[in-house]
Amino acid sequence: MLGLSTADRTVSPPLLSIPRNYNAAFDLLESNLRAGRGAKVAFIDDQGTYTYSELTTRVKQFAHALGRLGVEPEHRVLVCLQDSIDFPVAFLGCIWAGVIPVAVNTGLKTPDYQYLLEDSRARALVVSESLLPQFEPILSGVPRLKHVITSSFTALLTECAQQPASTCCDDACFWLYSSGSTGTPKGTIHLHSSLIQTAELYARPVLGIREDDVVLSAAKLFFAYGLGNALTFPLSVGATAVLMRDRPTPEAIFTRLREHRPTIFCGVPTLYASILASELPAREALNLRGCVSAGEALPKEIGERWRRHFGVDILDGIGSTEMLHIFLSNRFNDICYGTTGYVVPGYEIKLVDESGAEVNQGQIGELIVAGPTAASGYWNNRAKSVHTFSGRWTRSGDKYYQDANGHYIHAGRADDMLKVSGLYVAPTEVESALMTHPCVLEAAVIGSEDSHGLLKPLACIVLKDRHLASDLLAEQLKQHVKSVLQPHKYPRWVQFLAELPKTATGKIQRFKLREMYGRHIEANGAAQ
Repeated sequence: MLGLSTADRTVSPPLLSIPRNYNAAFDLLESNLRAGRGAKVAFIDDQGTYTYSELTTRVKQFAHALGRLGVEPEHRVLVCLQDSIDFPVAFLGCIWAGVIPVAVNTGLKTPDYQYLLEDSRARALVVSESLLPQFEPILSGVPRLKHVITSSFTALLTECAQQPASTCCDDACFWLYSSGSTGTPKGTIHLHSSLIQTAELYARPVLGIREDDVVLSAAKLFFAYGLGNALTFPLSVGATAVLMRDRPTPEAIFTRLREHRPTIFCGVPTLYASILASELPAREALNLRGCVSAGEALPKEIGERWRRHFGVDILDGIGSTEMLHIFLSNRFNDICYGTTGYVVPGYEIKLVDESGAEVNQGQIGELIVAGPTAASGYWNNRAKSVHTFSGRWTRSGDKYYQDANGHYIHAGRADDMLKVSGLYVAPTEVESALMTHPCVLEAAVIGSEDSHGLLKPLACIVLKDRHLASDLLAEQLKQHVKSVLQPHKYPRWVQFLAELPKTATGKIQRFKLREMYGRHIEANGAAQ
């Protein structure tokens, strides 16, 4: 069984003493060679397998190639690579050389990439060949960009840099851009000490990852969640990670689950719901011993259905780009679906009101978190940095409350919370109620103004069978919510959609729904 026992959930592991002179890539790679894992498979991608020795050699060669090109320590390199061996080679190769990789979403459009290149002031771009057409129209207009390296960079890997760059634990190590669920992405600066801390505080004691594990992550490497799942965590214990270029559809996931027999699968709530709706084979076809969910709160109904169907639990947690990975989580021996569990040892959490005072148990407050993996700030954005990072505390932007047993229960994003008739409504609570209806595949609830300018809940629904959409079903869904929640929480309007707008990791972009449906509601029920 993965994870800690109930009795162990409050025991804090000793925080790592990171030496002043420290290079994150060197630590992750050389520790495996010293442990005799050189011949063990580190990564499996769509083209083949790669041992720890092969990975280390490629990383050193890539670091050496950067130096030959004149890319120096502290320069930024935009990394836009699909999930294959190329990503860890380029990402760790930059870090080995003291260069700062800036990992970005592979599903963006040309104007987005122009913004990221200009905002990061990248000296070089490392890009998958299939994605190069998205960059070609803008390359001549980015004067700071000196080199474009495509994913077929084998010719560059001819020599090895024998020693890592002389970096320190507090040096900037890599950037991740926020996923855009609340608007314009922000460059989040992480330090060399952060990667291994996420492994020591969460992956080992809570997830329970072991050397004999094989990990498959639906979340891609360019996001904080995927980076931990499929790079930091496996490398920290000498496990194996399966990488896939494909979009994480249920069919693509099941192909890898059958072929490579992963023991740990990491997904997001919408994907778990889609897999359950796809009627794919049950537990006997798989080798899983545990699953992980993050990105959004996992509805209780999905967690329980997954356990019944596949015979394994989903470990629901919450993390953020700013904190790098999960800091609040259930435990495999202490699952309480519908909650996010307890604080990950090594972190501290407070729930505070608008004045910054801690709220009482049972009251909703904004979650702020302190821990050793917090980003140092946002690049070139002082106002947002001051707002989010206050001393050792980081604002999560999420609303939570604690139940009588101490479980933390998600109550929506701070900017998603609705106040209806003077009472707070947590969108996630309404969404969870809607998800228990047999016709509903996905649900997102936002606030929309009525003709008097008053905010009321509006539900955006994706049905399991889109042909069932009707005014009658909309009324049935309203009554269904009324039957399980307080009357003021039911959605006043229902919009049936073919799909919900999401980030590449499946996080619902509610700000886009608010742009579409946040204005006055007409008599026919359509938001204008």
